[in-house]
Amino acid sequence: MKIFLTFLTITLCIFFSACTSTPENVTKTDQLPPIFPDYTEVTIPVGIAPLNFNVIGEVNRVDVIIKGSKGGEVHTNGTWAAFDVEDWHRIVSANRGGKLTVTVCAKIDGKWIGYKDFDMYVSTYDLDEWGLTYRRIAPGYEVYSQMGIYQRDLNSFDEYTIIDNSEVYGMCINCHTSNRTHPDQFVFHVRGDHGATMVQQSGQREWLEATNDVLGGSMVYPYWHPSGQYCAFSTNQTRQGFHVTDPNRIEVFDISSDVFVYNPTTHEIISDSLLSTKEWSENCPVFSPDGRKLYFITCFQQSYPMHYKDEQYNLCSIDFNPESGTFGQKVDTLFNAVAIDKSLTWPKPSYDGRFLMFTLLDYGYFSIWHREAEQWLIDLETSEAHPIDEINSNEADSYHNWSANSRWVVFTSRRTNGLYSQLFLASIDENGHATKPFLLPQENPLKYYDETLYSFNTPDFTKDKVDFESSAAYREIENEKRIETKLK
Repeated sequence: MKIFLTFLTITLCIFFSACTSTPENVTKTDQLPPIFPDYTEVTIPVGIAPLNFNVIGEVNRVDVIIKGSKGGEVHTNGTWAAFDVEDWHRIVSANRGGKLTVTVCAKIDGKWIGYKDFDMYVSTYDLDEWGLTYRRIAPGYEVYSQMGIYQRDLNSFDEYTIIDNSEVYGMCINCHTSNRTHPDQFVFHVRGDHGATMVQQSGQREWLEATNDVLGGSMVYPYWHPSGQYCAFSTNQTRQGFHVTDPNRIEVFDISSDVFVYNPTTHEIISDSLLSTKEWSENCPVFSPDGRKLYFITCFQQSYPMHYKDEQYNLCSIDFNPESGTFGQKVDTLFNAVAIDKSLTWPKPSYDGRFLMFTLLDYGYFSIWHREAEQWLIDLETSEAHPIDEINSNEADSYHNWSANSRWVVFTSRRTNGLYSQLFLASIDENGHATKPFLLPQENPLKYYDETLYSFNTPDFTKDKVDFESSAAYREIENEKRIETKLK
């Protein structure tokens, strides 16, 4: 019996030693660790969820030590680098304005490999947002497959459903847009048999007629006036085309589109002949941070689908008077993309009024399918524009939005595999310089991004968690009671 117990003790010691093994006889290499996501040399905000990562390859064990330049140390040992949430937040907070040095060892074929250290930098810019909102959609084209609008706590890995289409057959949900990241005022559009435009203010919902005969289309691509008194929309007659061999795969174009402003108090549509023309397609309206200009994109209407590559948009603006709800008398061109044989889309001004971020591509405006699409920044004080080289990649970089303090951006990119659009965050300083972007953290990132076969799009920051009664909303969508809009 004593011999058996001794044997059992030795066996258990060997077992637990193997399960919790720490690096011994480490072979050093001057190579950086092959990790996913690539978090080397990224800049992160205080409060971000742990940047867990996997070491790529046939790895038996991973041992990671993080040391802060201003103090503190965190250690993790397991099948991937999974940091304790409280320990992570403690060391990141203590090293604001400093750096975290990461030491990685991996056990491969029973031998420990020690990789070259790398750094993460902790920004002095706060990210004063509770989280993100985004649409997640399966990569289908012909039908409305499973999709929804979700929100994610940036401090942790918790994700919550705002609304999805599981309860209403054939429903397409898109373009959740809040007012300057505040969740008490937001809008989204529902396509399909129960189509509508939903406007929620202080917990009260209104469902607007999905289409308007006078407008000639639905109310899409919304953007709130900073006062909350208005919301800008475009109305689009959208079509899709599919490529057989082109790597861009799909084209989205409009046979017509116009821009207008909606007053949710009076249910009135404010239109203007300068924003509703037959020869030109006006699209993607956004208000300036002071609310006295309306930016939008416009292109000369083409004959589709034959001349889809000739569809190229410029960035324009028109004055807007919020007191009277009227537009100015002329349209100004702010960036002439056509002059450089390009097209501009998704203009989004920073909330401090300094910059405007947009996506530049070869043609069209639906950039999420264009591999050449990249992010640009225009200085609204000098009118100078430049590509944001620090965040661009060889795959489609597209939909973007600013944090409320105008120091952080979130955008979509297909850079990880060329197939699925995923969310990246980066900081932009007062001079327009960006930091290396980092992929939205997940608890087990390789498993999550390999198994979650959905694309993320239309991301935005949210100051607090969005409060939305989805069960009541499903009933309201199906009963088809709608408010009619009218021209002012």
